[in-house]
Amino acid sequence: MRSKRRTTGALASAAALAITCGGCTVQAADGKAQSPVRVELPSRSPSSTPPRTPDDSKPEPAAPEVLWSRGDTGRDVRELQARLRQVAWLFDGPTGTYDDLTERAVKGFQGKRGLPRTGKTDTVTWKRLLKMTQEPGKWDLYLMGGQPAAEPDPRCLTGRVLCIDKTSRTLRWMIDGRTLSTVAVRFGSEYTPTREGVFQVYWKSRYHHSTLYDSPMPYAMFFSGGQAVHYSSDFAARGYAGASHGCVNVRDEGAIAELFAQVRNGDKVVVSW
Repeated sequence: MRSKRRTTGALASAAALAITCGGCTVQAADGKAQSPVRVELPSRSPSSTPPRTPDDSKPEPAAPEVLWSRGDTGRDVRELQARLRQVAWLFDGPTGTYDDLTERAVKGFQGKRGLPRTGKTDTVTWKRLLKMTQEPGKWDLYLMGGQPAAEPDPRCLTGRVLCIDKTSRTLRWMIDGRTLSTVAVRFGSEYTPTREGVFQVYWKSRYHHSTLYDSPMPYAMFFSGGQAVHYSSDFAARGYAGASHGCVNVRDEGAIAELFAQVRNGDKVVVSW
């Protein structure tokens, strides 16, 4: 009985020794050598592993590309201004020039939608505006004038002529086929249309006032009944959002003042599509 207890104790001691030393030769009770017992211990506890930190060396995302900013001009700027008018951030124009009013309108639009208030139209701002608006038509782009003139009617190529084109909404002042000046014009409405054809200036009235409509008609140059080319403060204020009672409205007071000084009674007037 004692021999059996000694044998069991020896085996337990050998196992404990194997675990402690990580690799030993164990002697069995019969004296024969056994294979070493190896126990792999972790080099360090899991809690000692340092936590991962974000890589601070990664570059920040690039700023969106700027499409237009203050001082830019052109048709794209007109479209930007027309779309800003649709969402009531701009009330003047379009003029085709990215001015201080346009910059202020873009800042307001950006701030309302949580974008950086740069006042510059970048790709992110433009995409947001496109989603909120409709493509403007031609006369939305040229609401306040500035459109290019069409080719002159062949009847305008000789003599002294006020060459008025309804398609491009422009008036050319021409002498012997040469254009001296061009201005944007507005015409009568559907119910009071401006007559088309070839006419002559038969009366000029610098401070004319319409008794029929009780409205001022400064720099009036009459060519067909009560229809005349004249300055319109309403056209200057509202652009093509309004219409005349048949007259040819000019919004540029300085330009029509010069025109009034040059045109004579008897000069030809051509109104065409």
